[in-house]
Amino acid sequence: MRAFRRIGAALGAALLGLTLLAPPAGAATVDLAGTVDVDGCSGSLVRMPATAPDDPALVLTNGHCYEGAWTVPDEVLVDQPSHRVLNLLDGAGKPVAALHAARAVYVTMTGTDIALYRLGVTYRQLERNHRVRPLTVSAARPTPGTDIRVASGSMKKVFSCELDALVYRVLETGYVTRDVLRYTKRCDTGPGTSGSPVIDATTGQVIGVNNTSNRTGGRCTMDDPCEMNRDGAIAVRKGTAYGTQTYWLTTCLGAGNRLDLNRPGCLLPRPDTR
Repeated sequence: MRAFRRIGAALGAALLGLTLLAPPAGAATVDLAGTVDVDGCSGSLVRMPATAPDDPALVLTNGHCYEGAWTVPDEVLVDQPSHRVLNLLDGAGKPVAALHAARAVYVTMTGTDIALYRLGVTYRQLERNHRVRPLTVSAARPTPGTDIRVASGSMKKVFSCELDALVYRVLETGYVTRDVLRYTKRCDTGPGTSGSPVIDATTGQVIGVNNTSNRTGGRCTMDDPCEMNRDGAIAVRKGTAYGTQTYWLTTCLGAGNRLDLNRPGCLLPRPDTR
């Protein structure tokens, strides 16, 4: 009996890891589980495709939600100290844990708008203690027409729409983002939704982070971003919201969720070492 118990315990531990990290099969049910309230912004508990259960957990939000001074254009911050408290939510949007960020792994508003935090706990510990699983970041570039959900931990709301297009560039004051997700107008996001995960409604995987929207019809100004095509032509789309892609992260994070900006194929902007 003891031998069988040991075998059963080992199998149970293995199945826990598989349950924790396996993506959902078939159509996903997208709610607020795994989202995070980030001091007026939103975020999400995320894992990369190769993440292991005992890796340190990661939280993803926008670079402009970083607790320090906004990064200026062309600035990239790596491995910064952080003492930030991030409130993890369940599917109904109720707080289940106050997570403490150990480091800001990566922060920039150059080419993208991303802040990635490393926590002082592992995915296995979060699963065991709070029964909340991470969202998986897709390694694939998104496809226009995809049914998406924008899950805001701050607003306690899930927006439903489609991925309308991938925009060559989006300009907002001095900031430029590349290969940007544009949603159909049913995703009427606004203040408080910055940093929300953009989720493929079929796979349940994260394909982007909600970033900004044109609120009043202004041209390339704060809270009124504009689009630029490959020929330099500018277009303004009042009431349209945008997100920054996240598959870039999967090209730069390796074993143990370690960031390697020199990894072959890494797409994230690097710090200027001059």
